[in-house]
Amino acid sequence: MKDHKDKALEKVERSDAELTRDAKVFVPATDIYEKEDAILVRCDMPGVAQDQVDIRLDNTELEITGTQSAAKPGGVDLLAGEYETGVFRRKFNVPQLIDRDKIKARLRNGVLDIELPKAEQAKPRKIEIEAGGN
Repeated sequence: MKDHKDKALEKVERSDAELTRDAKVFVPATDIYEKEDAILVRCDMPGVAQDQVDIRLDNTELEITGTQSAAKPGGVDLLAGEYETGVFRRKFNVPQLIDRDKIKARLRNGVLDIELPKAEQAKPRKIEIEAGGN
């Protein structure tokens, strides 16, 4: 991805995941898009409630964490279990030219969308050529 555009987000190694509880760590499938005025990050986080998502931007590192919690239905015994719960975690390096005050995030149907607006100086602009001159 770094070869594609320097402006794009870079993946950070995920081997440094630290958890305070014993939980399986999942790497959410993530798509990253760029438009003229923003970078969009879309992560799959099935089973994660909105109040269980934590998004942090520290200097140039964007860290996304989402914790699943699957309550067992009451009054039943588990006969077969394949559904695993855990923590989704992903880190990226973000270009410094992001307008940090305008970052937005939305979680809907297990999909987390984060919009990272570009700062004015990072947006492309057309340079006008003055007429005349010698």
